[in-house]
Amino acid sequence: MDNRADILLEDDVDPDPLGQFRRWYADAETAGIRAPHAMALATATSDGAPSVRMVLLKDVDERGFVFYTGYVSRKAGELDANPRASLLFYWDPLGRQVRVEGRVERVTAEESDAYFATRPRGAQVAASASRQSAVLPGREALDARVAELSAEVGSGGVPRPEHWGGYRLGPETYEFWQHREDRLHDRLRYRLADGAWTIERLSP
Repeated sequence: MDNRADILLEDDVDPDPLGQFRRWYADAETAGIRAPHAMALATATSDGAPSVRMVLLKDVDERGFVFYTGYVSRKAGELDANPRASLLFYWDPLGRQVRVEGRVERVTAEESDAYFATRPRGAQVAASASRQSAVLPGREALDARVAELSAEVGSGGVPRPEHWGGYRLGPETYEFWQHREDRLHDRLRYRLADGAWTIERLSP
């Protein structure tokens, strides 16, 4: 599937940005794009120093976009100090990008527990063993901790560690970007104002 020649017009998009996101996400899945749920997450320290990394979208609804991570990670520390972030989905075969910006908060413990229970056992043990972003003396230290935890839990269930859980970004703006060969790319921004979404065209 190749939508690179398409023109993105205001009359063709869903008035609800979540509906438009789901439409494009479905296109990415249909096109067979590897990991369409992969997204770049940009955060910043309280004094504005930025950082970015790839994470995976695990849920999205009217409340926002959910991802999971270690609560002791660099990203978590930055979100605790400055609870604003930006997401970027890039689906190159379709010539499309989606940017989402807004405030971030932790999901409930119940939500984190429910998702953790669906993870493969190895991923559960890994989340428990890793103090994400902490300095390690070497790979062997991490492997030893994984082996120790595996022995402790045996064949029983792996409880979700308190240092691991989810975040939800509540969108305040979306931008849908459509590639054009002449570089006059289409950019439509949805901006939330007074509880309603306004669609604006941005210059490429």
